[in-house]
Amino acid sequence: MSDFADIWSYLARGPLVWLTATLLAYLMGDALSRRSGRHPLVNPVLIAVALLAALLLATDTAYATYFEGAQFVHFLLGPATVALAVPLWSNRAEIRASLLPMLAALVAGAGTAIVAALVIAHALGVSGETLASLAPKSTTAPVAIGVAEAIGGSPTLTAVLVILTGITGAVVAGPVLTLLRIRDARARGFAMGTAAHGIGTARAFQESERAGAFSGIAMGLGALATALLAPLIIQVFI
Repeated sequence: MSDFADIWSYLARGPLVWLTATLLAYLMGDALSRRSGRHPLVNPVLIAVALLAALLLATDTAYATYFEGAQFVHFLLGPATVALAVPLWSNRAEIRASLLPMLAALVAGAGTAIVAALVIAHALGVSGETLASLAPKSTTAPVAIGVAEAIGGSPTLTAVLVILTGITGAVVAGPVLTLLRIRDARARGFAMGTAAHGIGTARAFQESERAGAFSGIAMGLGALATALLAPLIIQVFI
């Protein structure tokens, strides 16, 4: 047993170990998601996060050590976001035709996401830095962190809240939209992108390219709307 611990201690210092662990965790999550028929509750990101968290706890590995190896995946978030332009371009005619309804939905969705979080948290006695960290939770991480810093929130806490929001939205958005009898791919995708940013967009692409395209544009416009609205709305609660 001590020999295994020594071997692991040696391997864990290599960055490729954690990059490999990240990729394997996601592949396992995706395989389970496929076997379930892409059931919303069997979300590959949620499974990967749970597996990696269990591994870090079991091996007593600090997150900073893990991130040294997994940062290449983090770097690829930029190119992956840019790649969303491909389905957007393919569906540009529909996007232009739906521009006005999308803008109305965007303001309503982004505003509701901010106000609802702040009202509930304020009613529970949350204030100060923690309250400000909640405001941008429904937008993509780079923008959310920047907004949190600008309005006095904690970037670290905001990053965690963004991930939790994305996973929760990806899991529950599909069933809720189906329960509400919303079957139009444009509306479903746009709702997922507005509520659950990148993780919701990944889920929308599992439904269809059309839904993914509208989710992608909602994610992008949602980041802009949150950056404009959050500093204004938080003033009411300070």
